[in-house]
Amino acid sequence: MTNFLSLSDVTDLDALIQSGRDAKANPFADQHIGKNKTIGLIFFNSSLRTRLSTQKAAQNLGLNVMIMNVGQDSWGLEMEEGVLMNGDKAEHVREAAAVIGRYCDIIGIRAFAELKDRNADYREQVMHQFAKYADVPIVNLESATRHPLQSLADCITIDEAKRVARPKVVLTWLPHFKPLPQAVANSFCEWMNARAQAGAVEFVMTHPEGYELAPEFAGNARVIYDRAEAFAGADFIYGKNWSSYTQYGQVLTQDPSWAVTMNDMALTNNGKFMHCLPVRRNLKVSDAVLDGPQSLVIEQAANREWSAQAVLKEILKRA
Repeated sequence: MTNFLSLSDVTDLDALIQSGRDAKANPFADQHIGKNKTIGLIFFNSSLRTRLSTQKAAQNLGLNVMIMNVGQDSWGLEMEEGVLMNGDKAEHVREAAAVIGRYCDIIGIRAFAELKDRNADYREQVMHQFAKYADVPIVNLESATRHPLQSLADCITIDEAKRVARPKVVLTWLPHFKPLPQAVANSFCEWMNARAQAGAVEFVMTHPEGYELAPEFAGNARVIYDRAEAFAGADFIYGKNWSSYTQYGQVLTQDPSWAVTMNDMALTNNGKFMHCLPVRRNLKVSDAVLDGPQSLVIEQAANREWSAQAVLKEILKRA
């Protein structure tokens, strides 16, 4: 693994999931592998779990860690090529990425979608510009269209908690009052479709009409618009809000009936509830679900450390 931008950078998903579980069982077994090496974590957007879990995973592997918030700790960065830089961006990514690459052996980047221009967001300019100019491995800490470290943690969580060989996993849209990116939903679909193709899960999506994801991410997932039908017999319910892809960045409905309650969970096969966090309580999911025995949200978040450690170990092994 040279970069970790998406699932396409993973050569053996089963092995990567197992590597995360191995790290969880013995966090410091590979603490020598990052000795005298440095990772830079570059944030264009806010973070809690991603920042802390990746920093902790890096330290478990012996890496030095540097963290920078772009625009707060640094100059604003221009991403476009061939522009007259007479605006609010004081430095170009060509120089910034190249310099950071001299200081760091690995660079992690977090840069959200702006939800204004679909084509601009979906070409993933920030990730690709850093990969082009840094000359060191790049790790996606959430981009405009994907959140692969979260998806790997989700795979680890499902693998740990499943009670049947091929559990039914349901991704359900949740209501929200402002537009959110499709990144987590896209990424979860991408990874679950791969797991379904391998026979490891049955994957179903449910959402209101108009919230269909980009075809390249929705893939072969079965979409059921009747949420009760989708929830029936489910082993895992994964809740997430996302804005419209077709009417890009728009909130088409705030229907409160799509919030997950204990009545909804009663339709499942004593299913477990998952969410990437942060979550707005009682808007998206009831307190009873989040605080109840079916909730995996804390364990799922804790597994972010082990997904990051598995990825960083794989990159360091090949450095």
